[in-house]
Amino acid sequence: MPTQAKRENIDMLAEALKRSDAVFITEYRGLTVKKISAVRKLIRQAGGEMKVCKNTFMRIALSECGMVQASEIDFGPNGYVLSYGDAAAVAKVIRDFSKEKGNEALVIKGAILGGQQVLTKDQVFALADLPSKETLIAQVVGTIAAPLRGLVTVLSGPQKNFVTVLERIKEQKESAA
Repeated sequence: MPTQAKRENIDMLAEALKRSDAVFITEYRGLTVKKISAVRKLIRQAGGEMKVCKNTFMRIALSECGMVQASEIDFGPNGYVLSYGDAAAVAKVIRDFSKEKGNEALVIKGAILGGQQVLTKDQVFALADLPSKETLIAQVVGTIAAPLRGLVTVLSGPQKNFVTVLERIKEQKESAA
């Protein structure tokens, strides 16, 4: 039976997992407190949160939320990064931080996406290469709006040409007078 404090930790993790859309599993062994604080700040700015807890607590919280287990990668001292919106942005922050000189100790092991799919390290890097959510939405809206923009241009052409012809006639009459 877990103690009351352990149960509260598990409940807190379960609540955070319910709000998240992705859980990135990282190893932080070898990072200084200053560097861990820096990466946590960057993750918060990207819309995520880094939690360091016992792997057993995370496994219990994942099972209580009905999410898959990542038993092949959740060993050792892990930092669990929860994404609360744009998983690609959080993945990009983690990847970029781990690639900086001196931050190689932050190792991305994998992720759980949507609570049902386990991603490998390479798949997390591919996710990090995706554009942000806002960029993708803007691209879709631009693609949808392009035919409409073309239609408006085509339909406004005759009116524009008619006004231009009237301008030319006016200029000719003024120069003739």
